[in-house]
Amino acid sequence: MAATDNKILALLGFNATGDLGPWTLYTSARHQIVFYPRVPNLNPPSPLQQIMRHRFTAAASLWQMKTPAERQTWETASKQASLKITGYNLWTYYVLTNDQSTIRTIEHQTQTSLLP
Repeated sequence: MAATDNKILALLGFNATGDLGPWTLYTSARHQIVFYPRVPNLNPPSPLQQIMRHRFTAAASLWQMKTPAERQTWETASKQASLKITGYNLWTYYVLTNDQSTIRTIEHQTQTSLLP
């Protein structure tokens, strides 16, 4: 395991967290990047993990199928509602939860139409 100063990478807009090539990285409490060789997962994904990964993949595919104008509407609504998430994240939430009442509330607050 090794550590390095995080300031240079922060200036470049790089947040060191997760797997990057053959390394796993995270930022310590002392704001240093800690890295070590990536360890392969010894257990296969569970059936529930496979289902959730498929659902996230489906949400991303459906997002890509939207027109640029539709995607921009979701982004704008998220900003106008002062949400701390992007329009894509709001879309993903909707696809995974089917929470129409929350989306309808955001539509009402922002005077936009997100759902048909």
